[in-house]
Amino acid sequence: MVRLITHNLLACHAKGCTANNFPLQLQDAAIELRDADFNADFLRGFLPRLEWPALVGAARQLGDTSLPAEQPEMVDDDFLQKLHHVLLEIHIEEGAMVCPNCKHVYPISNGIPNMLLAEHEIG
Repeated sequence: MVRLITHNLLACHAKGCTANNFPLQLQDAAIELRDADFNADFLRGFLPRLEWPALVGAARQLGDTSLPAEQPEMVDDDFLQKLHHVLLEIHIEEGAMVCPNCKHVYPISNGIPNMLLAEHEIG
């Protein structure tokens, strides 16, 4: 399933695509909201691993504007709840992820991204 926690880790690996290949742009995304158990310790631990501008940009592409443009230094429960929602409760069911550099399209079907490359696209 594609959630923004997963999306934040994905980059294009097509042959010759080594620069400006992250973050993948979301296109024609159909989302579903699903409740997930809240774990503040997990979120605090994962926060330093996030590419913040990419996360905020992806959330905004999906219509969620709850996260601030800049990662806050002070983390409170309200912020963690918003982060939890964006990372773990927004599921992309259908659509595509497109490389900003080479424009390769990675389709998403039934919540599963197809990140496989054709043999001629492998670098």
